[in-house]
Amino acid sequence: MSAVIFLKLVALFAVVFLGWLGGQLRWFGERTAASDPARILSAVAFYVFVPALLFRTMARIDLRTLPWSTLSSYFVPVIVLLLLVYLSQRRRIAEGLEPAGPGVRAITATFGNTVQIGVPMAMALFGEAGLAVHVAIVSVHALFLMTLTTALVELDLARARRNSGRSGSAGRELARTLGRTARHTVIHPVVLPVMAGLLWKLAGLPLPAFIDELLQMLSQAVVPVCLLLIGLSLAYYGIRGAAASAVALTLVKLLLVPAAVLGVAHWGAGLSGLPLAVLVVAAALPSGSNALIFAQRYRVLEGEATATIVLSTLGFLLAAPLWLIILARLG
Repeated sequence: MSAVIFLKLVALFAVVFLGWLGGQLRWFGERTAASDPARILSAVAFYVFVPALLFRTMARIDLRTLPWSTLSSYFVPVIVLLLLVYLSQRRRIAEGLEPAGPGVRAITATFGNTVQIGVPMAMALFGEAGLAVHVAIVSVHALFLMTLTTALVELDLARARRNSGRSGSAGRELARTLGRTARHTVIHPVVLPVMAGLLWKLAGLPLPAFIDELLQMLSQAVVPVCLLLIGLSLAYYGIRGAAASAVALTLVKLLLVPAAVLGVAHWGAGLSGLPLAVLVVAAALPSGSNALIFAQRYRVLEGEATATIVLSTLGFLLAAPLWLIILARLG
């Protein structure tokens, strides 16, 4: 692993450590039933900084230049695995898992840290040509994975509300459930800015200089705020009872996801060389902080998501060289 990537990882962990230290020393206050600093910080990220980043990304994307055939070799296996993890966890709802739990675990196991680690990794290993392919993945990463997961979670929540209902005909209740699910899926701090930015782009409207500068400023806060949130969540929630699940999700993220992408891209789509290497390394990236934001949003599995992000980031130090060796042998 290059010195650039190593130093980037050290910097990431340093910011996480600051968040953990702040939590331990209660710089942000005590965690009480009425006030939870981690949830407050998560809400700021979820409702202000992340939407700004998503809207600006989609409003500036050039859909015509995206390598859709290459991207499909990445997103098809990733989405299939996301659905498999989700379906495997849905039966656990009857065992006491919160309705949002399957969706949170699914995105934790498949949504990679494509920006903080992925961008410098792609640049250091593959240069500008590889970075261009990686940026294409980043540009629609949230659109596909977060929108799908949001829909799944909201559907499960709506189903839980319907099952707890005590009146109304089955047809009327089903229509109400579907309407509420659609509304909550679209009017959502992740999905809405993605869709709004995409519509803005399709309408051919330029971003006014002032708006673009404002969105860029807010977007730049996403990385440090989310890293601080990871450390803060470690301090407040810990990882007790979450270690086993975090290890399982980490193995899925670092080994199963890139293996699936490799199989589809190389033996299915016939990709090789630089495009294949970029896709596999992107698939092997550790879990991204959006998993924790999702957990915070729905108030479920915060400790597990935090532990998975930390463990997978540490494990990436071993997984990345492994996949690079495998790619080198494939030629």
